[in-house]
Amino acid sequence: MTFTTARRMDLIKPNAVGELLRFGSDPAIISFAGGYPDATLFPREALAEVYRQAIAEEGQSSLQYTVSNGPEKLREQVAGRLVEQGIQCSADDVLMLQGSQQGLDLVAKLLVNPGDVVITESPTFLGAPIAFDPCEPRYRSVAMDDDGMDMDQLEEVLKSEPNIKFIYTIPDFQNPTGLCLSLPRRRRLIELANQYNCVVLEDTAYREVRFTGETLPTLKSMDTEGRVILLGSFSKILAPGLRLGYAVAERGFIEQLGLLKLAADTQCSTVNMAAVSLYLSRFDINAHIATLQGNYLRKKNLMLDAIRQHFPQDVRCTDPQGGLFTWLTFPDGFDTEAFMRRRAVPEAKVAFVPGASFFAEAPEHNHARFNFSCQSDDKILAGIAALGLALKSEMAMGA
Repeated sequence: MTFTTARRMDLIKPNAVGELLRFGSDPAIISFAGGYPDATLFPREALAEVYRQAIAEEGQSSLQYTVSNGPEKLREQVAGRLVEQGIQCSADDVLMLQGSQQGLDLVAKLLVNPGDVVITESPTFLGAPIAFDPCEPRYRSVAMDDDGMDMDQLEEVLKSEPNIKFIYTIPDFQNPTGLCLSLPRRRRLIELANQYNCVVLEDTAYREVRFTGETLPTLKSMDTEGRVILLGSFSKILAPGLRLGYAVAERGFIEQLGLLKLAADTQCSTVNMAAVSLYLSRFDINAHIATLQGNYLRKKNLMLDAIRQHFPQDVRCTDPQGGLFTWLTFPDGFDTEAFMRRRAVPEAKVAFVPGASFFAEAPEHNHARFNFSCQSDDKILAGIAALGLALKSEMAMGA
């Protein structure tokens, strides 16, 4: 049989995500690659209790179809948590999603025609272009420094491109760099979006996993014209296997995104939504998040100390105040993907994500993303030490 695919499939290529999942499931490899939270910290007993209640006591409703935008009680609970963060919203402004990744897909479908421009940070979350590509956008990338996206460069892009549909940003503990957008830049981003009539897609997947420093306001809480669409997730603060996230936006956006969700999958899992709602009612999720914060701070410090001890001195890494990742920069000319395939995986038995995957435009090959949340303390120490030996040998050969 022969068949012809749609033109959009020309942009859909094998990507790093599948390989990350493969490394994460291989017990012979110490993987710092995936964006995995620490599975030992999942609240298994509490979740077992709420799933038992959801099925045994409420099964007639929790195992049935439900409304496409999600049960009203859960949406009220999500809205309530966001109101505590300064966002003015109600249950009607919330759409439940199959993880925040679905939000990336739906927003692109809602806004982007072929050839329209999407602005991303450089580097950006590798799952974002994967979601946006089927809509055939053009990308314009904006450089980052220690304070996040460069607002002067962003303004230059906004001036030069007449057909920009949205700015995609992860202001808190950005994936992959771990950096935060500073408060002055948050204010200016909103000003620029208003001035140039541009939607802002704010991804807050890592926001609540802050373990040091001052909490900064969301872009959505600073939104004066209803142009910010916020995406959130329970994956990093509860469990990724729930596949449960949400979008919060102006009512017109939510209604149209809801129509797209209905077409895509009808609804999220009723029983998963029921279980999460019961968890939020019966247990203290903030206490659970505090446990995550303490553990991830310890693991981050352990990994960064090991990197400083074992890696060559000219390898630099970010020191995030939250999230799951640190971003490593190697000397110019060093190819992290070639090194991982030639030495890191076969010899050191360690995997990470080569940096080129995170650039929507011109890839840079001398970077890598390391996850510090997933592995045990012993594996962090062993993996970084083994990788350090391989790195020093590799760089000595190239000297």
